[in-house]
Amino acid sequence: MDPFLLIGIIIVLGFLGARLSDFIRIPWVVGYIIIGVILGYSGFNLINPPTVAKLEIVNTFALALIGFTIGGALEVRELKELGKSITIITIFEALAAFLLVSISLLLITKNMALALIFGALASATAPAATVDVLWQYRSRGPLTTTLFGVVGLDDAAALIIYAFASSLAKVFVSSQEFSFVAALGKPLAEIGGSLLFGALAGLILNYVLKKMKDEGQMLIIILGTIILCCGLSNLYNLSLILTNMALGFTLINLSRDNKNALEKVAGVNPPIFLMFFILVGARLRIELLPKLGLIGVTYLVMRVVGKTSGSYWGAIISKAPETVRKYLGLGLLSQAGVAIGLAIDASHTFRHYGTEGAYIGILAINVIAATTFVYQILGPTCTKIAIIKAGEVPEEYLEK
Repeated sequence: MDPFLLIGIIIVLGFLGARLSDFIRIPWVVGYIIIGVILGYSGFNLINPPTVAKLEIVNTFALALIGFTIGGALEVRELKELGKSITIITIFEALAAFLLVSISLLLITKNMALALIFGALASATAPAATVDVLWQYRSRGPLTTTLFGVVGLDDAAALIIYAFASSLAKVFVSSQEFSFVAALGKPLAEIGGSLLFGALAGLILNYVLKKMKDEGQMLIIILGTIILCCGLSNLYNLSLILTNMALGFTLINLSRDNKNALEKVAGVNPPIFLMFFILVGARLRIELLPKLGLIGVTYLVMRVVGKTSGSYWGAIISKAPETVRKYLGLGLLSQAGVAIGLAIDASHTFRHYGTEGAYIGILAINVIAATTFVYQILGPTCTKIAIIKAGEVPEEYLEK
């Protein structure tokens, strides 16, 4: 199909999906994903894997905008009260999901390597769906700020946990020795490089914006910088989300004058997010759901328990506001890109470690592919419930 015709169909049907979502009172992102499922692998196969691959640039740009949106929402004056709790909550929710899933699967399978890999995959949270819901309902308050911070930092936490767990799992499927330096050196370098590069780009962009008056030109240079950060992140194997998160964070905190420019960029988000989530839905394979088995169901349930209980106790220990303690966990259930990427990495890595390693890799992809569908439908709806119960949605958006 002609790519322009396909993109036109995606955007028009996505718009209709959003209108249907309004009618039945669910977040737009759920409507987008359902349209994607209908058009994709599990539906009419109009958007097949080769087509998704051709449109990968949309996914890359969307993730960059998500990172930039997160960073632009984290102002230091608001983080003075919540910065400590964001860090503590991120550590607790990621580790709780890792530990509960790992221990549960170890008891069921008696396979330490498998338990470690699935525990590490459970620690990842997809920021895209959460950010889209927060943006759609224009929520604002302690819970919203904490959610932005936690889903942004969660990427870094998941990378570190996976690197550690993957290196340790290799010990159990081979005679390889475990090394802390090898396990943590690469992810820490990736995280540090991403934050440093994004901050440097933000400093330069802030200087350029001070010299500009025309808002159209400001939008062009900001989007150009975001796209440059995409390309350089891919080139040097940096985290796309963290790099652009540091870019947005630097801009909003260097000058309040940049806030208007960042709001202009937010106007670009809707069609990009729409295409991104339809492509997410197109990848989902509903036929895998009945094949989840005990391992898949345990992963599905214990990850939810880990995320909700970990965020609750992290909020208690860090003395976060009451609304954060009660509702934050509901906003951390979505899982997609990062977990899928790590599952693919596990498949590629462990297939070189004999039959057991190959089994772990194949199982990881299948379980993550199946559970992602559940989490992507459940996560945005739970996020909506959380911000409404916390009283952080303006009245005019409550009916959407």
